[in-house]
Amino acid sequence: MPIAEVPNLIPALPELFMACAAMALLMLGVFQKAVDGDGAVAAARLIANLSVITLVLALLLVWTVAGPRMETFGGLFITDPFAVFFKVLVLIASALSITISRDYLEMQGMARFEYPILVLLAALGMMMMISANDLIALYLGLELQSLSLYVIAAFQKDDARSTEAGIKYFVLGALASGLLLYGASLVYGFVGSTDFQVLAAALQGETGHTPSVGLIVGVVFILAGLAFKVSAVPFHMWTPDVYEGAPTPVTAFFAVAPKIAAIALLVRVMIGPFGDLVAQWQQIVIFVSVASMILGAFAAINQTNIKRLMAYSSISHVGYALIGLAVGDEVGVRGILIYMAIYVFMTLGAFACILCMRRGDHMVVEIDDLAGLSKSHPLVALAMGVFMFSMAGIPPLAGFFGKLYIFLAAVDAQLYTLAIIGVLSSVVAAYYYVRIVKVMYFDEPDQVLDRPIPRPIAGVLAAASVLIVLFFAFPGPLLAGAEAATAALFAG
Repeated sequence: MPIAEVPNLIPALPELFMACAAMALLMLGVFQKAVDGDGAVAAARLIANLSVITLVLALLLVWTVAGPRMETFGGLFITDPFAVFFKVLVLIASALSITISRDYLEMQGMARFEYPILVLLAALGMMMMISANDLIALYLGLELQSLSLYVIAAFQKDDARSTEAGIKYFVLGALASGLLLYGASLVYGFVGSTDFQVLAAALQGETGHTPSVGLIVGVVFILAGLAFKVSAVPFHMWTPDVYEGAPTPVTAFFAVAPKIAAIALLVRVMIGPFGDLVAQWQQIVIFVSVASMILGAFAAINQTNIKRLMAYSSISHVGYALIGLAVGDEVGVRGILIYMAIYVFMTLGAFACILCMRRGDHMVVEIDDLAGLSKSHPLVALAMGVFMFSMAGIPPLAGFFGKLYIFLAAVDAQLYTLAIIGVLSSVVAAYYYVRIVKVMYFDEPDQVLDRPIPRPIAGVLAAASVLIVLFFAFPGPLLAGAEAATAALFAG
């Protein structure tokens, strides 16, 4: 009887470390948790700090194992510069999300050690998604992420809106998973494999003539399931309600890390195994991109709740990113990578400002509550203004360059209509971003917000603001990283 070979664990070292660390922290939290409330808060703070350290160490491990393309676990798992690029973004977003959540959770009586561990497990699922090289591995990573997100969406269990958000996300997420699985089963049935390399090799023979209808239907179902994960139209229906109902730090986490991982997965799946079917799926991606940009721009205009506004804003940002996927070449994918890296810091910075909106023991989330912020919190108002102008694409802020690379990719591919719609939707979206700045600087407040700003939030605000403002002076590292990651994806 042959002895099975031990797989090379080096490519998956960061994931293995995070899995072991999450289980160890879970045990530590259970035994450290005291009966009284103060002990519970102390245990939650300890686990949160250790979780951030775990994410930082995982980031260092990602850099350590970075290099040329490597596979393990029978080809199910892959690491390459493309995976490294997105894993770095996911780990940074997860660490910052835990950092800015601590004071909110303690103030709301939600400081439980399970929260940072669930974020760790979700980040682990995202990293597995990014490195998936098989439809089965893709689904395993996706479900590990989703199960953790379902729980933290309803983490404020004594709040009806948070519970409702968790239920809506779970039900619609299960539907999306079903669509994805059905599409994967069709692809397997018509090709005979779930491995990305085998799929790509088999579909190269389809170039030049129309592939089977069943295969195209399978690809469409997979695309629909992944479109839900990035909250693209018409699979966006869960986003505004979940963003509004979930606790604000959870909403901040939802808006960045899962979206980054889902975009990475979508790009790898469409460009990798199904890259030769670009003529079949390009029109779908163009429709989804246009619909997301238009709905995100116009639906946000009448919003009064800033979390719902950020939900529609995230839908429109996904629409811009999908322009790069619709282009389908190296220039378009490079634009996606640059855009999503900038999006992380714009969005986390904006949510850090939202977490400063409180009166006494209560958080306020109405846009009108920002009135007079420039007088009571001038630095927070300045930072929020930077993030809003960047999201609107005002030069010389980083958001302008993110959109510039995306629109130039569309123009180079002669997708002029798509680029024009993107520019026009950006103009419409600028209205509600500028409206927030107007409320902060020109409206008189009924009640001022509390003055003390927690140090972790202040640190995130300062760092994100500097990165957004000074990106034009030092764009080299991001551009070089995006170029190397894109080249690795197309070389594979």
